[in-house]
Amino acid sequence: MPEAPARPQQPGRWWAAARAHALAAATLHHLAVFPLARSKFPAIASAHPDDNPCTGQCGQVGHGVYDASTDPERVRELFAAAPWAAGYGIACGRTPHHLFGLDLDRKAGVDGVANFRALATRYGITMPRTALVVTQSGGLHAWLSAPPDVVVPNTASVLAQGVDTRGSGGYLVGPGSLGPRGRYAFAPGSGPQHIAPVPPRLLELLTPPHKPAQARSKGIRPGSSSGSPQRRLDALVRFVRGDASPGRNNRLYWAARQAFAADGIDPEQAAADLLAAGLAIGLDEPEAAHAIASARKGAARDRRKEVTR
Repeated sequence: MPEAPARPQQPGRWWAAARAHALAAATLHHLAVFPLARSKFPAIASAHPDDNPCTGQCGQVGHGVYDASTDPERVRELFAAAPWAAGYGIACGRTPHHLFGLDLDRKAGVDGVANFRALATRYGITMPRTALVVTQSGGLHAWLSAPPDVVVPNTASVLAQGVDTRGSGGYLVGPGSLGPRGRYAFAPGSGPQHIAPVPPRLLELLTPPHKPAQARSKGIRPGSSSGSPQRRLDALVRFVRGDASPGRNNRLYWAARQAFAADGIDPEQAAADLLAAGLAIGLDEPEAAHAIASARKGAARDRRKEVTR
């Protein structure tokens, strides 16, 4: 079998532009950035291919979004390590903006922009004027600012088909980046100067009632909310059962993450009830069980990180 071609050691044709855009975002707008390949994935290979939970404590590069920085010298170092970079990612959830991204896809016959408008009408969400990026597929990234004490989840088609969210631990492709099908650019008349607060009603759909930041220092984990554990679990089960669309697996995963992160909910009961809900909306048992197991592992990782902060 022929060997894969080696990565170029000299900067590629799109590298200089990608670095320039990333440096401008970091220095002018205080956005934490890191290099992306044209695939939109991190350009620097993982420092821990064995799924090590390290997020940069080892001092190496290669931790994806956790490499992101607003320090121009650090950004230059990251791009020097990735001469094949064609774009850059912007880390969400970081100070000072606590960026939250609403990713509205237009592809494969799905119009996330239209679906979000319908969702906004249904729930009374008024979108403010904010930074908008036109994606390579003709979709939109809306940049919003989340409250600093709220952990906003990353979701895929949970709110509606083609409507994804990018929150803590996620990233958005920065304007000026080149993807597989074209460039990302600010919409006409838009720019990074104003990032509006996320509408409260939209935030409510994505997060359970939350405790302030100081509560976490007392041992209360994200996902804690009012009401009995059984009522909270029942609400998550109803959420899963309420949609048999192609995005139902994502809804199951999201609900399971919330259940396993919440205080008081028995994880075994949660796994059983959510599996039953997944089967009721047409998921295969292996598919539903895998989503629930992945969510349980993710919630455990989040809990370990919370303890080490």
